[in-house]
Amino acid sequence: MKHFKLTALTLGLVMTAVPALAEVTTVRLAKQFGIGYLPLTLIEEQGLLEKHAQEAGLELSTEWLRFTGGSGMNEALLSDNLDIASGGVGPLLTIWARTQNNMQIKGIAALESMPLYLVTTDPEVQSLADFNSSHKIALPAVKTSIQAITLQMGAEKLLGEGQHGALDAFTVSMGHPDAQLAMMGGQSEINAHFGAPPFQQQELKDEGAHKVLDSFEVLGGPHTFNLIWAKNDFIENNPQVTAALMGALEESIAFIKENPEEAARIWAEAEATNLTHEEIVELITDERVNWTTTPEGILPYVEYMSRSGLITVSTEDWRDIFFETVHDTDGS
Repeated sequence: MKHFKLTALTLGLVMTAVPALAEVTTVRLAKQFGIGYLPLTLIEEQGLLEKHAQEAGLELSTEWLRFTGGSGMNEALLSDNLDIASGGVGPLLTIWARTQNNMQIKGIAALESMPLYLVTTDPEVQSLADFNSSHKIALPAVKTSIQAITLQMGAEKLLGEGQHGALDAFTVSMGHPDAQLAMMGGQSEINAHFGAPPFQQQELKDEGAHKVLDSFEVLGGPHTFNLIWAKNDFIENNPQVTAALMGALEESIAFIKENPEEAARIWAEAEATNLTHEEIVELITDERVNWTTTPEGILPYVEYMSRSGLITVSTEDWRDIFFETVHDTDGS
């Protein structure tokens, strides 16, 4: 039997003969409806991800998909039909907890902090205690969306311990555009909607609608509404693409802050909306809205969801839920 000795030179030749694993050339991203996805709309419409990738020497294309809720995105992510998901804190924490021992899905960055309103057209409903079996509350996904989780947290806070699920039976999964039409049309069983901007603001312009719950009041302060997340393998195998994504996101957020008028115009052209330009600018510049990649108010959701059994793992460090892309921010 012959034995071969690998010298440092031959070993080096062998190693250099094996090319480094190439990064993806197409990124599949998804977003939902509402002004909260404005940073992603700008990335898509202005080609910012392609731009930052090209600056890094990469040829990259993007495919954009649309979903009505975070749970559907998670299914697409798990089945390898999506690379970058977006949605509320609830769906992120659900998939984060579910995949800690395998795919290790985590958050990449926040998109903004923004209040969410529960709106109803029933004049008899002035608090959560007034809801009963005659009511149907539309929200993106029953029990898993950030609206559903916030509703449970609000029920526990306002109705008492053990009452977190008191309104679950009245909730219905429905995308924001359809929910708004159903509730405001008056011809549907839907008479309440836990929505998001701009739908909640549009609803409140009608004298027959009023706000029942404010998510900032439930959380005791501002909190992240939307985020983006991905599998650990995608982030590890595509460091340059990930850096380009963060660069694109930071550029889009800076653009929103510096050019709200132009950001409003771009969003209006990209989305089917009957909002006026002034109304969109008002939403973008709302003093309660903070366009930022920094996660905010994540831990109260973690604490509630783990305590109530919605997720089976917990943490006291928000960084455990996110990749290093935002670890140097002042998150919470």
